[in-house]
Amino acid sequence: MTANTASTSTTIFRLSPLIRITLLSLYVALTVPLPFLAQATAAPTPPSLLWVGIIIGFVGLYAVLTERVIVNDQEIQVTYPVWVPRFFRKGWTLPWSDVKKLKPRSTGQGGLVYYFVSKDAKAYLLPMRVAGFARLVNIVQAKTGIDTTDIRPLAQPWMYAILLGFTLLLLLVDAWTINTALTLS
Repeated sequence: MTANTASTSTTIFRLSPLIRITLLSLYVALTVPLPFLAQATAAPTPPSLLWVGIIIGFVGLYAVLTERVIVNDQEIQVTYPVWVPRFFRKGWTLPWSDVKKLKPRSTGQGGLVYYFVSKDAKAYLLPMRVAGFARLVNIVQAKTGIDTTDIRPLAQPWMYAILLGFTLLLLLVDAWTINTALTLS
């Protein structure tokens, strides 16, 4: 979504829908069978308590996945909707004029992430899971003058597509598991 005014052009980047759908589906696939299994096995934890935990967890995950990156002529900003408490997920704002460099850091899984380093030596993670990442990187280059030609997304879309495929298979197994648990109880 792009909004243009006479002096400022603002662009909003949201988390990729493929990533959001995949992670929410995986969460559902991993948690929804638990109350049914607790009931079928007479576990000491009541299914109703598990449902409450699952719902709270789903809302928390959804909140994390509502991240937005807003760029305009003056700054880049990572923000969340007003319903997400600031103690849960804080955003940040960095004026383009304060960006000193982009610093790569390797992850524990062997990937590469990038941090904006400000003039006061603070680090801000470059959001890498947004839809339109290549366009975001081009804007970063245009606003900061930093060469971004070697910056690639942390995970490619095909990785999330494969994970989504396996998640759908897991959901089929979940349906069988739930059906079996309901038959036993």
